[in-house]
Amino acid sequence: MIVFYGFVILVAVLILWAIGKYNSLVTLRNQVANGWKQIDVQLKRRHDLIPNLVNTVKGYMQFEQETLEKVIKARNAAVSATGVGNIAAKEGELSGALSRLFALAENYPTLKANENVKQLQEELSSTENKISFARQFYNDIATKFNISQQVFPGNLIAGMFGFQAAELFEVKEAAEREVPTVDLSLKK
Repeated sequence: MIVFYGFVILVAVLILWAIGKYNSLVTLRNQVANGWKQIDVQLKRRHDLIPNLVNTVKGYMQFEQETLEKVIKARNAAVSATGVGNIAAKEGELSGALSRLFALAENYPTLKANENVKQLQEELSSTENKISFARQFYNDIATKFNISQQVFPGNLIAGMFGFQAAELFEVKEAAEREVPTVDLSLKK
């Protein structure tokens, strides 16, 4: 009889442990999804601010049309990107185009002094910081979720219920990791 009760208690403990592990994996999966949505919110904000900045700057920098067009092209590519890897690549290109635009804006005293441009640049800079923090949070929670699925005995529960590893937000091309070169000369 003691063996039977011991077996029942052991089975009950295993069932409770499996329920707890399953619930923790579901919680982490939802946190990963939330982390990704937070990045989405900031990217949407960035994508909404860029046309305003470009339109404000256009009047001051008509001969820098190429830079403005690159920013708009990069923004449109980023808006239409899908999947973590593709979004990361397109957003990296957009960041590079924006940094060149900011560098050019520094070269024009009247543009630099324009309150609308200053405000939009501050908003974009703030948004860039928020994007960085959101990406860091997403990668942290995605890594925690992935580790929880891959270590024993969590991998048993993850495998039984079909949990999939979360893709990390990363820069895939080495060139995107380098500091962009900005040429402020007006020579073509």
